[in-house]
Amino acid sequence: MLKVNDISVFYGNIQAIRNVSFHVEKGEIVTLIGANGAGKSTILKTISGLLRCKTGTITFLDQNIEQLAPHNIVKRGIAQVPEGRRVFTKMSVVHNLEMGSFTQPSKTIPDRLKDVFNRFPRLKERMRQSAGTLSGGEQQMLAIGRALMSSPTILMLDEPSMGLSPILVEQIFNIIKELNDTGVTILLVEQNAQMALSIAHRGYVLETGKIVNSASAKVLLNDDSVRKAYLGG
Repeated sequence: MLKVNDISVFYGNIQAIRNVSFHVEKGEIVTLIGANGAGKSTILKTISGLLRCKTGTITFLDQNIEQLAPHNIVKRGIAQVPEGRRVFTKMSVVHNLEMGSFTQPSKTIPDRLKDVFNRFPRLKERMRQSAGTLSGGEQQMLAIGRALMSSPTILMLDEPSMGLSPILVEQIFNIIKELNDTGVTILLVEQNAQMALSIAHRGYVLETGKIVNSASAKVLLNDDSVRKAYLGG
């Protein structure tokens, strides 16, 4: 479904991503794990069109997308839930969700809202509240719901556990697993490697902009080097 082939990404003269290649198959949860600064978020931003790769290609459903504008990439079926949630704090919950459907026909918005509210009843209860008044967990649900309003084929999540309590982290990861069970393909960037690998099918380990290991999630969970570096084992 998604293939990243030999991409390199620079910030000015500083190379952030070095010849990275990986793929995501339909129906999978694939996770990118690594320390802060490893390049995980940079990869998602490059797939989304917010950054450009200097070398390499990105294909989605066999079509090259690395030169497309971000809104056209969303139209193709790729949606990103950004690091830090990035909700519109002064806008209501329902208006935040409507912002996520800007690529969709207006007549479909009521049904899309209904689907999101069925999945996140707490958002329905707070639909007229300003997003800035929500808790961190509720804002993460809102950010996921906003992305789902674009009817994505693949959902990319950037550090969904950031700043959340352990109970809320578990809830958010259960939501991600449930989304995948309904057919949404997931590309997950996460520092909480234990949680990410517990729900993923496959994983890639990044260090200083390079992929240094890849395997099934089960294999990575039991890999001594991964356990020592990322799982506290």
